[in-house]
Amino acid sequence: MNWKKLRIAVLTILVLCLIPATRYYQIDLPLLRFLQGSRRVNPLSLHLSGEFVENNLGTELQSDGSVIVRMIAEQYLFVPHCIVVPEGIPVHLRITSADAVHSLALSGTDYNVKVLPGIISEARLQFANPGEYKTKCGEFCGAGHYAMRSEFKVVPLDRFPALRAGGRATCDVQ
Repeated sequence: MNWKKLRIAVLTILVLCLIPATRYYQIDLPLLRFLQGSRRVNPLSLHLSGEFVENNLGTELQSDGSVIVRMIAEQYLFVPHCIVVPEGIPVHLRITSADAVHSLALSGTDYNVKVLPGIISEARLQFANPGEYKTKCGEFCGAGHYAMRSEFKVVPLDRFPALRAGGRATCDVQ
C-alpha cells in the first residue's frame, strides 16, 4: 500500500513540474524578467524617460575613458541608425526593443545580440580594424524586417571625436 501512495505522489510531483515547463510565456518569461531585475525597462515608455530617451542614444564617452553605446531596436529600424566607435577600445553595448524580438547581427564579426522587449541586452564589442560594419536584424520581426539595417563606423582612435565625458558621437561628427 505504501508503494502505491509513493508512486502516486512521485507522478503527481512530476506532472506538476512538467506543466510549468510547457508554459514559457506565462511562467518562464515573467520569471526571467523578475530575476534580471535592473535590466528591465518598460517598452511602452522607454522613449519618454530614463536611459533610452532619444538624446541619450548613441556613443557616449565615460569619465574613465570607456565607451558605451545605447540603442533601441523597433519595427523596422535601429535607433540611432549609425554608430561611431573607436578602434581597439572595448565598447559596452546596451540595447533594448520597443516592440518585438530582434537580433542585432554585425557583418564581418561573430557579434549577434538578441534583443527582447522590456529587457536590456548587453554585450562587449571590440573592433580591431577601422571600417564600416553593416548590421541587420537577424530575427524575423514582421513585413519590414528585410529593411531593418544600420551600421557601426569604426574609426582610428586619433579620428574618434574628442568628446567630454557624457558627450555623444554621431556619424555626422567624425
